[in-house]
Amino acid sequence: MTVEEKLAQLYGLWAGASADGAEVAPHQHDMEAPPALDELLPYGLGQLTRPFGTVPVDPAVGALSLMRTQERVVAASRFGIPAMAHDECLAGFAAWGATTYPVPLSWGASFDPELVRAMAGAIGRDMRAVGLHQGLAPVLDVVRDARWGRVEETIGEDPYLTGTVGTAYVRGLESAGIVATLKHFAGYAASRGGRNLAPVSLGVRELADVVLPPFEMAVREGGARSVMSAYNDIDGVPCAADDRLLTRLLREEWGFEGTVVADYFGVGFLRTLHGVAGDWGGAAVAALTAGLDVELPTVKTFGQPLRDALAEGRLPVAAVDRAVRRVLTQKAGLGLLDPGWSPRPDALAGADPAAGPEALRATVTLDSSAHRAVSRRLAERSVILLSNDGTLPLNSPAGAGGHGGGTGLVSPARIALIGPQGDSPTAVLGCYSFPVHVGAHHPETPAGIELPTLREALAAEFPESELVTVAGTGIDTPATEEGIAEAVRAARAADAVVLALGDRAGLFGRGTSGEGCDAESLDLPGTQGRLLDAVLDAVHGTTTRVVVTLLAGRPYALGRAVEEAGAIVQAFFPGQEGTPAVAGVLSGRINPSGRLPVSVPRLPGAQPSTYLAAPLARRSDVSTIDPTPAFAFGHGLTYTAFTWGELTTAVTTLPTDGAAAFSFTVTNTGGRAGAEVVQLYLHDPVASAVQPVQRLVGYVRLPLAAGERARVSVTLPADLASFTGRDGRRIVEPGALEVRLGASSTDVRLTAALTLTGPVRSVDHTRALHAGLHVESV
Repeated sequence: MTVEEKLAQLYGLWAGASADGAEVAPHQHDMEAPPALDELLPYGLGQLTRPFGTVPVDPAVGALSLMRTQERVVAASRFGIPAMAHDECLAGFAAWGATTYPVPLSWGASFDPELVRAMAGAIGRDMRAVGLHQGLAPVLDVVRDARWGRVEETIGEDPYLTGTVGTAYVRGLESAGIVATLKHFAGYAASRGGRNLAPVSLGVRELADVVLPPFEMAVREGGARSVMSAYNDIDGVPCAADDRLLTRLLREEWGFEGTVVADYFGVGFLRTLHGVAGDWGGAAVAALTAGLDVELPTVKTFGQPLRDALAEGRLPVAAVDRAVRRVLTQKAGLGLLDPGWSPRPDALAGADPAAGPEALRATVTLDSSAHRAVSRRLAERSVILLSNDGTLPLNSPAGAGGHGGGTGLVSPARIALIGPQGDSPTAVLGCYSFPVHVGAHHPETPAGIELPTLREALAAEFPESELVTVAGTGIDTPATEEGIAEAVRAARAADAVVLALGDRAGLFGRGTSGEGCDAESLDLPGTQGRLLDAVLDAVHGTTTRVVVTLLAGRPYALGRAVEEAGAIVQAFFPGQEGTPAVAGVLSGRINPSGRLPVSVPRLPGAQPSTYLAAPLARRSDVSTIDPTPAFAFGHGLTYTAFTWGELTTAVTTLPTDGAAAFSFTVTNTGGRAGAEVVQLYLHDPVASAVQPVQRLVGYVRLPLAAGERARVSVTLPADLASFTGRDGRRIVEPGALEVRLGASSTDVRLTAALTLTGPVRSVDHTRALHAGLHVESV
């Protein structure tokens, strides 16, 4: 291969990226317009960027367009190497008409990796069927500051939960033949002040023990074939030019053999934003030297600037060869180099491309009933009941008043649905869903999927109730006196109030949650807090019940609602099936089983703060700021009750290379079926380096029928007590440990005291990552 042919394999082309003038990636207009496809094709092409996720296109027509583009790529170059085509797939395949699933924060709330794996498999099969090869997900950033706009894209504030759920997603996507891309490597969510792209100041231990473990798990156990470098720098070294991350750790220590791709325009940012390169060629040299392989989304620095740098001797050709070998190896693994490879995707297997796009339109569906069923199950399992004084469920046994529906239950006679999320179709969608990410720039195009509003879902759930809907205020627009007054009148006239609050997803300031939509504080956006207070005041001293319902991308401080609302229901952008799931929880049709993947703050300004806190990061007498959350990590209520007991421990003393075994029972003592989420936390009271008071090391979702009893058996390897010591090595130390078995990080039901004995033991990336958990009905 000539130098030009080699470099062509290391960049992508996003020909339609800004055809409508809308910015879809930060600072994209700082870069010059990409060259035309015909200019590049004689040398080949490494990647095709977002063929479905740039403008609304019928899936079959998009598949045809991609097929014809691949035919051109193959025919025009000497070696006939097809391009890899990639697209976004965070909360569903980001294509027009594709099923939207709950955002990753809801995946974490479900504590259900297998369901997430099934979701990812469905996403991957659709992507593969229309000719795609790579998906830019999952996000494995661990939340460190909830003000950060991209919290909705994360799985939560705990590295173990993030790692297990994220790895399940990787397995599902990869099982469909789609290359999963781990992002953002690394530290992106730990930016100063929760600001997007801001510098990151991480110590060795926080990086090693909090930020990196999800990536390590997904590489070791998930089989991820690609990693995306993060935009940020860590202590002054940009991740896209950090050989410690991209080569020494990722490849030499963890054994990763796939490709490292740049976040969009990230190589150019080495010059324009970070100032560590004096020209475009210098940026390309820095990235390739560090171990980055592919420039996305489109060619800039890896084109003529890199050719010039090679000619000037600023980079050895061997560095290019190394990256090209990785790219071609990946293409070979996808079958793209097979002699009989065809650009025709499975979705067009029985079609006649010669008939043209109009004949194909509407022949491919990306929103099947099976996909919607998966989305519905995940939405239902991710809704979190934060508080309840008996207000919920709203449907009560006959004889309690209200209107009956022939089911033996009665509904409130009049429900007031108040708030800006009550009648918004997109209230359930995150910023990387197609209708928000792309569709917002094409208002003339229908969403392509059904998006029932909360009003519509409540009308279906409570057909006997009179439903009155009042916005009261906008998401982030100032409330008017008349708007508040109308809400107050509706609340006073109702038997029950559903107060629908939350976020509007968007990009770069066009929303209150999403990429580039960071928050100054964790107060509810706009004047929603004022609306909340007005409604609580209006019903004070009456029998009207108020249920605060949040459709949001991050947790917010809820002020008086924590003590005064009858119930609080939290849903993190639960996807197209989300409003029926929320309505089902309100009625009692669904027994809530979601658990918080992030803490809900009591104070809006006590950030950054997560449950992974050392003693001095908690409430103390030496600070006037109390970071104690209103609702802690792992918290969630149900409509039934569970009792825990009969803890038996096989051993209380074990060596630093041993394992402890214990078991206990959980019984559903309530009157209906439900799911408990058993959570295992480790407390290390004395260590050579400061540790969080506790951290999650295992969990299991435990569905039980009314009266059913199960025994949970646990095998806990001493490896799970490891941490990064003072010299940077990961170690297991002798000493006392406490295993806390709980329904949340603050609701500990049982404890087991253990003692590790023997020498300090060094462990590495081959250490055990999980406790063994076995459940049997008794």
